[in-house]
Amino acid sequence: MSDEKIKLTKKDRRRAAVRYNFMACNIFNYESQMGPAVAWSLAPALRKIYPNDDEYQMALENHFNYYNSTTVMSSLILGASLAMEERDGIGAKDAVQSLKTSLMGPLAGVGDTLVWVLWPTIMGSISGYMALQGNPLGAVVWFIANIAFWFVKLKMFDVGFTSGTKLITSLGERLNIFTESASIVGLSVVGALVATVVKISMPVVFQFGKVKLNLQTGVFDKIMPALLPALLTLLIYKLLGSKKWTPTRIILLVIAISLVGTFFGIFKA
Repeated sequence: MSDEKIKLTKKDRRRAAVRYNFMACNIFNYESQMGPAVAWSLAPALRKIYPNDDEYQMALENHFNYYNSTTVMSSLILGASLAMEERDGIGAKDAVQSLKTSLMGPLAGVGDTLVWVLWPTIMGSISGYMALQGNPLGAVVWFIANIAFWFVKLKMFDVGFTSGTKLITSLGERLNIFTESASIVGLSVVGALVATVVKISMPVVFQFGKVKLNLQTGVFDKIMPALLPALLTLLIYKLLGSKKWTPTRIILLVIAISLVGTFFGIFKA
């Protein structure tokens, strides 16, 4: 390798980030999972770092190894990986692989909590509730939120590159604390969403002489407000854990129960 140091421009880094965030899951396989996406995404930047064909091939093969993490957190890891390769060249090959292997799991825990649970739950509940109220801004809010999140992912790549390994490795054991805290917030939001958005009411009234007992207000609401929505959510959660039940079957089951229950006056339309 030449002693001349190759410097990646911001355009080079942005191109790698865009390529990865578009293709992270599109060329997924069960042998190396996101490995091919990583290699494809970083290929133009690696070509610039390694003008020598043999070194370029070695670097590509290194990134074809097994890799799997949440895309937004991968931006940090891959940005730091490129910084290491820009600085040390092919000599950083083993260190780059060690960095990816050691961080993809812990950072995936953080990313899964934030990206797949907390973020869509909060923004989705706000947008969905607005839509249920007939407000078209619900769709606009969800669209804008996802556009903004795209730029966050690109920025994360820059942060990983400019900070190198210092930012990520300095987190250490704080990752577990952060993940657990975010999980608690996400569960709280889900609980509030179930109680306010899932609507089930049973207007059945039992009458004993002159005494009337409304099943909904006299029994269920006395036990726990929003008891029926909570029970329905629990049922769906249990069914999702069964191999015999797919999301489509569960949706059809809920529709069937709703139609039959409403027809016979068990549920209130």
